[in-house]
Amino acid sequence: MKKVVLIGDSIRLIGYGKRVEGLLGDQCRVWQPEDNCRFAKYTLRMLFDYQQEIQDADVIHWNNGLWDACDIFGDGPFTPLEEYVENMLRIAKLLQANGSKVIFATTTPTHPDYPYHTLERIQHYNEAVVPLLRAQSVEINDLFSVMIDHRIDGICEDQIHLNAMGIELCALQTADAIKKALGEKG
Repeated sequence: MKKVVLIGDSIRLIGYGKRVEGLLGDQCRVWQPEDNCRFAKYTLRMLFDYQQEIQDADVIHWNNGLWDACDIFGDGPFTPLEEYVENMLRIAKLLQANGSKVIFATTTPTHPDYPYHTLERIQHYNEAVVPLLRAQSVEINDLFSVMIDHRIDGICEDQIHLNAMGIELCALQTADAIKKALGEKG
């Protein structure tokens, strides 16, 4: 049986995570933390705690970015872009050191009226990290593209999290990416 690990922020935790587990079915044993992995530096720290669960995973799928790119104080993103990129590259390297196939899911857009994000900033964060992760042989699951046309009808009333339709769209895309990676691995 293949082992799959899902790590990420609330888009995974209260979003696509459980649905992906169901879509993968009996062919995979899925582990994902019960914790919201929040921003990239938090995820980086938590990798120490997740070592046993991550060990011997065939595929690790992860996302970070909404917290990092969020401007909740009005003085710029929570995590400066350079720090975000550095943390993401460290996460990728640590996950790959496990011998696993690693997939990164791009940050999803928020509702156009959400006051703490701009579409341009989310795109900028994705555009900064994706080529560098690809250069490290990380597969990219482009959830941003999946959700860009569903920024209104695929997002909850809180204007940031996925609703049932958004969850389904992202879960189907993520399950497909994982199945493809499993096929490539063996």
